[in-house]
Amino acid sequence: MTMTTSTLSARLGLSHPIIQAPMAGTSTPALAAAVSNAGGLGSLGVAAMGAAAARDAVKQTRALTQGAFNVNLFCHRPARADAGRERAWIDYLAPSFAEFGAQPPAQLREIYTSFVADEDMLHMLLDERPAVVSFHFGLPDAKRIDALHAAGCYLMATATSLDEARRIAAAGIDAIVAQGIEAGGHRGIFDPDGPDEQLGTLALTRLLAARQPLPVIAAGGIMDGAGIAAALALGAQAAQLGTAFVSCPESNADAAYRQALLAQDDAHATVMTRSISGRPARGFANRLTALGAAPGCPSLPDYPIVYDAGKALHAAAKARGSADFAAQWAGQGFRLSRALPAADLMRQLCAEMA
Repeated sequence: MTMTTSTLSARLGLSHPIIQAPMAGTSTPALAAAVSNAGGLGSLGVAAMGAAAARDAVKQTRALTQGAFNVNLFCHRPARADAGRERAWIDYLAPSFAEFGAQPPAQLREIYTSFVADEDMLHMLLDERPAVVSFHFGLPDAKRIDALHAAGCYLMATATSLDEARRIAAAGIDAIVAQGIEAGGHRGIFDPDGPDEQLGTLALTRLLAARQPLPVIAAGGIMDGAGIAAALALGAQAAQLGTAFVSCPESNADAAYRQALLAQDDAHATVMTRSISGRPARGFANRLTALGAAPGCPSLPDYPIVYDAGKALHAAAKARGSADFAAQWAGQGFRLSRALPAADLMRQLCAEMA
């Protein structure tokens, strides 16, 4: 390990430069604690929670580990309601609901509150003072950043480009997560309607390590120790793995999700889609992603209003035994998935790095 690699690990008390990605809805206190106890940085994705549930998750994690862990927030622009687009999307999905004997929602809601507008979540963080707080989809304002720094939190934010990295550095954030196009889950791009160079993880990691001073954490498509070593060789101080941890028994993934990850055949492929949530995200192709790509698909409502419909449709299908509309986020390296307890996976990753 190089001197630069040890900087972030030393600051956070890590034995290994491995970060488990937050993965809202899939990460759990048990998973985060297991990774932190194994010498990495476990993470909680609390963006889909209210402040009370997030506080409970933080407390549960703290009861399971004395190590540092990360709490991740979404900083998207709050949704703008559009009754016409929302009605068109409901009507477009209505035949799929009917297939499972269900009615679509009468109207769609903004199911998640962005951290940029969530005072209760800010107060929770200032009370609980997690060692690390990270941001996805953009940045909060300077007041929130200053308050979290004053509370002793180490701050990280996702960048998909050099321009976003420069904005993160200018805001006073401590480290940058370089998310390549290979990554599973939601793309962290600040403006989902703006240009996207779609840089790969290795190119983006090297660019950010060479062109700006903050510690870089490589993310996207990294599944084993060889991938971690490659990221470190390019100047990253740590690697963030998400899909690699989904198959761990400590994750919240259901049986169908695990089966898709572990099939490791050509029957499954990942696609970048907006039709599940309203923002670009990589996951397994399914009937909902196909509807989003079909001719005649209407203009989507804002994120996360689209997600309200997607979750309702998945619930209707799942009640009839179908996972055809599930949000099964996965990176391009998913065929390297291993169904190991998180501590065992951490040991394997470290052995492979060596």
